[in-house]
Amino acid sequence: MPEEALIVVDMQRDFMPGGALPVPDGDRIIPRVNEYIRRFREKGALIVATRDWHPDNHISFRELGGPWPRHCVQNTPGAEFVVELPADAVIISKATEPDKEAYSGFEGTNLAGILKEKGVRRVYICGVATEYCVKATALDAVKHGFEVYLLKDAVKGIKPGDEEMAIREMEEAGVKILPSL
Repeated sequence: MPEEALIVVDMQRDFMPGGALPVPDGDRIIPRVNEYIRRFREKGALIVATRDWHPDNHISFRELGGPWPRHCVQNTPGAEFVVELPADAVIISKATEPDKEAYSGFEGTNLAGILKEKGVRRVYICGVATEYCVKATALDAVKHGFEVYLLKDAVKGIKPGDEEMAIREMEEAGVKILPSL
């Protein structure tokens, strides 16, 4: 059983430059994330990919009173992954109910149960956006009792100042920040 898992957070077309809700330069981490996927897979770690998987009428959309433009709608090109996931990757869909927002890959999903069932003790996190879904996923992973590592060279935030604050908050909560592996 794998003791480690790589959690790839929201590496979706709508979060890349040209998408509906782009993370500036988010596409620059794609090669690094793909490298981590390859390396973790080679050592037998579980590969998990979270995704926003919104219904067309999701509460987070501006036209429905939410803060964000329409993005990552289920079964649309914007919701597609932009990284090379293995066929056996565990896909975690979040924010799938119209009236519930979810930034964390653990919120409203069975991610914690899957990880524990597979014997995972350590999780390594990469993806976008650092100060939103990456941070929420990392903090929840700590709350669920996992040893958590942030792969700093494979995350991208929206605003540098906010990203640094988020990284400090994660570190204070017990997330270990790794410059790279």
